[in-house]
Amino acid sequence: MIRSTLLFLALAIASVHAQTTSPVFGQCGGEGWTGPTACATGSVCVVQNPFYSQCVPGTVTTTTGPTTTVSTSTASKTSTASTSTASVPAQTGFVKVSGTKFTLNGAPYTFFGGNAYWLPLMGYSTADINTAFDAIVGSGATTVRTWGFNEVTSPNGIYFHLWNGNTATVNTGANGLEMLDAVIAAAKAHGVRLVIALHNQQLVNFIWTLANFSSFNHRSDYGGMDVYTAQILGSGQFHDVFYTNPTIIAAFKTYVQAVVTRYINEPTILAWELANEPRCGGSNTAASPTCNTTTITTWIETMSSFVKSLDSNHLVTIGDEGFFNRPGSNNFDFVYQGTLGIDFEANIKITTVDYATFHMYPESWGESDVEPWGVQWITDHATVMASANKPVIMEEFGIVNTTTRTSTYSDWYSTVISTDITGDLIWQSGAELSVGPTPDDGYMIFPGNPEYTLMQQHAAALKARG
Repeated sequence: MIRSTLLFLALAIASVHAQTTSPVFGQCGGEGWTGPTACATGSVCVVQNPFYSQCVPGTVTTTTGPTTTVSTSTASKTSTASTSTASVPAQTGFVKVSGTKFTLNGAPYTFFGGNAYWLPLMGYSTADINTAFDAIVGSGATTVRTWGFNEVTSPNGIYFHLWNGNTATVNTGANGLEMLDAVIAAAKAHGVRLVIALHNQQLVNFIWTLANFSSFNHRSDYGGMDVYTAQILGSGQFHDVFYTNPTIIAAFKTYVQAVVTRYINEPTILAWELANEPRCGGSNTAASPTCNTTTITTWIETMSSFVKSLDSNHLVTIGDEGFFNRPGSNNFDFVYQGTLGIDFEANIKITTVDYATFHMYPESWGESDVEPWGVQWITDHATVMASANKPVIMEEFGIVNTTTRTSTYSDWYSTVISTDITGDLIWQSGAELSVGPTPDDGYMIFPGNPEYTLMQQHAAALKARG
């Protein structure tokens, strides 16, 4: 009986302890946080930013700091925080640009990794987010690109920007930007830097439609430019009105300011990206007869300058597909004709754009000789890179043909090395989580896939190249 009573008390105490502590990598503080502020044994609560504190493995020394005032676009809040030092990966200094390379604290920074747009948007637990980073880091990644937007007109699930008529509100709550806080904290704990896209062109990729991957089609999900035009001006607008209408531009600037100023002092963020794949036309809306490369180049100049005026710490990039404006060239291949509104050679020269990007999907772009076409596409961008003396990143690339994928990626990776392209991010990195695999659109690379081993080898080659 005594043993039973003691066992019952021990279990009860353990239960109470579990309810009053956060697990490793769980949230333990931040503005508005009402959950546990103590951490499980072997971990310590570390302030990541004023909005999010996380339990990370390690020991701690704590000092109490003064009261601070945190300003946002909507209100000022006052809080008292403690500063903790734990044995976690150092994440100091902001990534900078030097010629065609990146540096971190004066040393070369290797830009390599993958896209994981889904990280803040699927409602994953902090444990699963960290499991995902385990898999990504295992590939040799230093850098991950993810989404920093989610436009909705109904407050369901996770969303960052809620539209009510022609006005919008930024969601900073647990189902809003706090999800992005959790991703940033996990990236920091794993020593990874993030590229965060601030908006989406909302393009339906032909190959995903063809393959019927509708439930995983990131490009038509999470809002996009057409949400702004429809909410502010009404339906039936040309897609490119987003780039030219002053009211729409002002509304987008309001959202950008809310996100960018939230993380001005966060070195885990490598760069802000203006939009994923801007084009003259959208997924369900046509381009106007007057939209051309100047339309989008002017918008890039406006928005990149605006971001720089808010935040001098972080790099700024565009997020475009790297289309060329060379009418009549390359057998009239559409990606070289400028008809989609992108002029890679003009945009890389914009002074408030720190580095350039290009994407590569020869299958869905209708190219027949996928591997050699990709080699030429990479080489053409490397030529412009050398002339502009700015870094260029192959920011998205992929094929769904698993029979030839490993050999094709191997040739493309070799071309990145030989042409001195600054770095690359595969579309896309995947992981097996407690709730199942991350959303697979046919391009996902999981640990155990042959391409995952190839990524590890390529990461080593990039780091050796310097």
